[in-house]
Amino acid sequence: MVSGFVKNAYRIDPYKTFKFRVKDATDGKVLMALTKVSTLKRTTEVVKFREGNGLSHDSKSPGRTTYESVTLERGITHDPDFEQWANKVHPYGGDSMMDLAGYKRDLILEMMNEKGHVVHRYFLYKAWVSEFDALPDLDANTNVVAIERIKLEIESWEHDLNTQEPDEKSDVPVG
Repeated sequence: MVSGFVKNAYRIDPYKTFKFRVKDATDGKVLMALTKVSTLKRTTEVVKFREGNGLSHDSKSPGRTTYESVTLERGITHDPDFEQWANKVHPYGGDSMMDLAGYKRDLILEMMNEKGHVVHRYFLYKAWVSEFDALPDLDANTNVVAIERIKLEIESWEHDLNTQEPDEKSDVPVG
């Protein structure tokens, strides 16, 4: 039987989506209280062309690649990081207050197994906040956590292929 696991050949179930963290690549600080990260998606345009010598089909080649926005959601706390980051793009004080040097950040998205080992790592390059939901709909008839949300535009992302399958029998490293 073929398995997608080498070190943990006994494992038959794929990884779950509920254990992850996002860190600032500059200082390694974990963005706190994240509850959801949207999918990482890239799309490469198809350039069709046809030779004029009578071929009855199109040839195709790759064109520009675009990277979809990534949305981060978290429970509202007193951590001002999302709002401070969003304010670097267009603060209340006007365009002259925009932080052109600091509004883009590189991030590291780490997916973990149930035990907490990092199993996949992605680098998100030059992320900046294009949308900020500071407060959700408030509804006295619900019983849910208040969520704030930022939508990030990224220039690219890269899967860290150096992240190896962990030995699930080993201890989880700190950090």
